[in-house]
Amino acid sequence: MSAVLDRPAVATGRSTRPSRTGYAVILLLSSAALLVSIAAAVSFGSVRIPIGDVWAIVAHRLAPGTFESWWTEARAAIVIDSRLPRSLTAAVVGASLALAGGVAQAVTRNPLADPYLLGVSSGAGFGVVMVMTLGIGAGALGAFTVPAAAFVGALIPLFLALAIGGRYPQSTAIVLVGVAVGSVFTALITLTLLVFADERSLSGVLHWLAGGFGDARWSTLVFPVLALVGVGMLVSITAPRMDLLKTGDDGAAVLGMNVRRFRMMQLMAISLLAGAAVSVSGGIGFVGLLVPHLAGYVVGTRAVRLLPLAALFGAIALVGADTLARSITQSTEVPVGVITALVGAPIFVFMLYRRYAREI
Repeated sequence: MSAVLDRPAVATGRSTRPSRTGYAVILLLSSAALLVSIAAAVSFGSVRIPIGDVWAIVAHRLAPGTFESWWTEARAAIVIDSRLPRSLTAAVVGASLALAGGVAQAVTRNPLADPYLLGVSSGAGFGVVMVMTLGIGAGALGAFTVPAAAFVGALIPLFLALAIGGRYPQSTAIVLVGVAVGSVFTALITLTLLVFADERSLSGVLHWLAGGFGDARWSTLVFPVLALVGVGMLVSITAPRMDLLKTGDDGAAVLGMNVRRFRMMQLMAISLLAGAAVSVSGGIGFVGLLVPHLAGYVVGTRAVRLLPLAALFGAIALVGADTLARSITQSTEVPVGVITALVGAPIFVFMLYRRYAREI
């Protein structure tokens, strides 16, 4: 998983991993930080709404009549219909990408693996290009048209990578096929935009590819939530077996694991999870790559502990990135993918430096 970047134990032999109580406290504090970050994100904007009012509006909507309202209907609409679904979508996508990244790094034993390992992002982008540029299926599903096209597009490279690379016992075969297929879809996106796109469709596609949550609605939040819950349940059941892969494929097989079947199942699950996230957010990098390493610094590399914390960290990170993206300038909204790249790349390079500087 994140073993390459994992912090070693101190010289006295005392483990840096927290106890069970300490781990529970970390999860509790992280959950509280996530709630505060969502409330702050909903509060912030062109119309500033006090955080206390945000909590009151949400509580009033969940339990009407519990107390008398003092806010205007306009503010309630801003919170409930616009900012809250956007912030929750950012949290769900961040958790999904971080969880998928942690699982990908575990099952491939590659610390540089991320959720887009099998060309999911490129396939999703191609699906969006088909709708926005060529008009294939445009408007067929209403507000769900673009997310559905992105999800179907994400499944195509996944299927090809598993069908071709899955025939070989080495996990690197699936990864390499995924990279190749992803490159083909990236080339198809570029070719389609150059040949068929007009100014309007080109702007829309490029904005989607850069990643963001400007189109987030309650209706588009349903599918990523279902994917996160479903894969989360799978991960909670199979996480202890992921640690067996640290002994190598042969070692895991001796311990009774069908390594090939287990890896295929996990790769399919994380690709579906990433596809569902990408379908509503566009391409957002570095969350799935970086966040599992950060979680590994805190609780170690055991999948049972790392993956839940990575999901919480990912949610917090992407809510913060989205808030920053819409607050840098008043005239336009910066794509969230730009923020995650500008912030994540230097952090990741610094982590690599800290890890390998000790070995020089």
